[in-house]
Amino acid sequence: MATKPPTGDPVQDAPQVDAPLRAAAGLPAVAHSLKIAQQQMGVRRTALTLLRVNQKDGFDCPGCAWPEPEHRHKAEFCENGAKAVAEEATLRRVTPEFFAAHPVADLATRSGYWLGQQGRLTHPMYLADGAERYEPVTWERAFDIIAEELAALASPDEAVFYTSGRTSNEAAFLYQLFAREFGTNNLPDCSNMCHESSGSALTETIGIGKGSVSLEDLYKSDLIIVAGQNPGTNHPRMLSALEKAKANGAKIITINPLPEAGLERFKNPQTPQGMFKGAALTDLFLQIRLGGDQALFRLLNKLILETEGAVDDAFIAEHTHGYEEFTEAARAADWDATLTATGLERGEIEEALALALASERTVVCWAMGLTQHKHSVPTIREVVNFLLLRGNIGRPGAGVCPVRGHSNVQGDRTMGVFERPAPAFLDALENEFGFAPPREHGFDVVRAIEALRDGEAKVFFAMGGNFVAASPDTDVTEAAMRRATLTVHVSTKLNRSHAVTGARALILPTLGRTERDLQGSGEQFVTVEDSMSMVHASRGRLAPASKHLLSEPAIVARLARRVLGEASRTPWEEFEKDYSTVRDRIAKVIPGFEDFNARVTDSPGRPGGFTLPHGPRDERRFPTTTGKANFTAAPVEYPKLPEGRLLLQTLRSHDQYNTTIYGLDDRYRGIRNGRRVVLVSPHDAQALGLADGSYVDLVSEWRDGVERRAPGFRVVHYPTARGCAAAYYPETNVLIPLDATADTSNTPTSKSVVVRLEQSATD
Repeated sequence: MATKPPTGDPVQDAPQVDAPLRAAAGLPAVAHSLKIAQQQMGVRRTALTLLRVNQKDGFDCPGCAWPEPEHRHKAEFCENGAKAVAEEATLRRVTPEFFAAHPVADLATRSGYWLGQQGRLTHPMYLADGAERYEPVTWERAFDIIAEELAALASPDEAVFYTSGRTSNEAAFLYQLFAREFGTNNLPDCSNMCHESSGSALTETIGIGKGSVSLEDLYKSDLIIVAGQNPGTNHPRMLSALEKAKANGAKIITINPLPEAGLERFKNPQTPQGMFKGAALTDLFLQIRLGGDQALFRLLNKLILETEGAVDDAFIAEHTHGYEEFTEAARAADWDATLTATGLERGEIEEALALALASERTVVCWAMGLTQHKHSVPTIREVVNFLLLRGNIGRPGAGVCPVRGHSNVQGDRTMGVFERPAPAFLDALENEFGFAPPREHGFDVVRAIEALRDGEAKVFFAMGGNFVAASPDTDVTEAAMRRATLTVHVSTKLNRSHAVTGARALILPTLGRTERDLQGSGEQFVTVEDSMSMVHASRGRLAPASKHLLSEPAIVARLARRVLGEASRTPWEEFEKDYSTVRDRIAKVIPGFEDFNARVTDSPGRPGGFTLPHGPRDERRFPTTTGKANFTAAPVEYPKLPEGRLLLQTLRSHDQYNTTIYGLDDRYRGIRNGRRVVLVSPHDAQALGLADGSYVDLVSEWRDGVERRAPGFRVVHYPTARGCAAAYYPETNVLIPLDATADTSNTPTSKSVVVRLEQSATD
């Protein structure tokens, strides 16, 4: 039976700590999934809903972007996917009466966990200038308010249109179309904070900012390197693919500062043997220091060059550019410097080399552990160098695999949600819709915050997400948002961003993935693109949480009609009525989506959608500036720590998805009933005089001299790499300076924050 939401925030000042686990999933994952689901949905709704997750006639999980296999289990979801679905399909409701009882000042004191546990939003809500509480508002009045504020701007570039990765292809296409017809490229998205470094590096080196592998490639590989990633928590269904690859003979190298249970042993709940015994996954664990990955791959590349017969000379001659400059840089790699940068032993690197040389088909997977450093783009380019040397791009069982974090974050970018659009995309929009889209680049996330802070932007509109909690430099971000004249959030649930507002604010409640979408022409479906460029349909089946909800495409279409008026020749009303008309126009604008409507529906020989074309993968065609895959030769960088300081990475707990907090435990790491913990190596803790269980403030150090402090964290002695520490976000986002970003991509450097630990006043 479903339970009521908590009335008060739970006390989190005494986390309980046990030894970390050595295996992931199994019976505990099944039990926890069902417990959370039943609390939110009740027994019957849990069964009906979870059995439709990731099915060909069901809905796409609103969690991660990991692809579905061709042959799917009846329960094709993971523990965290079940939590995500439960929170969306919950029976709990946030009504106008809730807002009457909770002024914004009260909401601002609540934790993200408490806010999210209250349930689904049911009505459009408006916070007037100077008001203390949100009040219900009609959709018509809400659109009038937005139109008034946009019309009052001195320039369209004073508006910011942010997108979360949950947004469907259809909604994302309409959203960017509206923003550009309004007159701006200010389209920041959550990619700016995560895989922007991947896109920047891959576009330069192979010509397309996406991964080049499929699930079948993983199954066929000889060697899979998983770097800077924790799939056991962040992409649990990936463990099934790794298990299958291992069964087929693949070796797995894990490169990470923390040992993670999911990569040690996976207890697959889909099989009896897996449930109880499980499969060991990692063959070699390289416990690298934060930010040492570029140095590691550079040295491996040097050693490959020095090994007779190891280089694929024919591939390099035919398909690559820049090899000579790269080899000169690689041959200069130094063992001592690499050991310092990585914290590894010589024998460990030699073992990794032996595995790489024995492999004819190698895949490298990575996530935020590689993308959120100052030197992330050259690091990923060095990974590409590593693969190019042995011809491991463009053949079965090999390639690059950046693992995206949110279910349609890659699709949103494909649909044109990008502040720096390609001229060819803008040309196609102009040809199809008959208006001249702006050509000047817009704001990414960091620049959008700066623009709001500096008064250059005045209206902030978010299509999903929790921008305030996700962004760096929390105090600066919140102050910037409060300078806006209007903040608007299209949301399914309550979050921190609704409590940090501009002078006026709107909350626009929308349908979730799990819900039936009925429009003028009948029942609709939407589409998403997974991390491996597969496009497929998503069809909700539940009744909407409230009769007052609108779908994301409907919200954009109605807003566009109100803002742009009769001057717009775009058929917004038609788009709202029938999403197939949106897909018809996508097919005319975006390469690879030809015959979109026919290809995305199930039909003989084309079940479950289609895969987008990928030149490097499909035919070793590299659409770069040189027409070939580009070797690169950037100087090796790694973070250097002052005496008595640690390098902090922010990360998720197991009871968390992005900024959504499902609970207060991190089961695999042995943390229960609290989130304000900092994981520190026992060696570092001893040197710093920090007892296990003591309390410290985390204070980051940056060149601007500003003190950024996160108080009251319990020290946990944990087997992390020497010199490195870890703590959960969003609580630690306050420590990340707004201008501490990766070169080229401008991604916040959330995995390399220099901190000192000071005894807390709460100790």
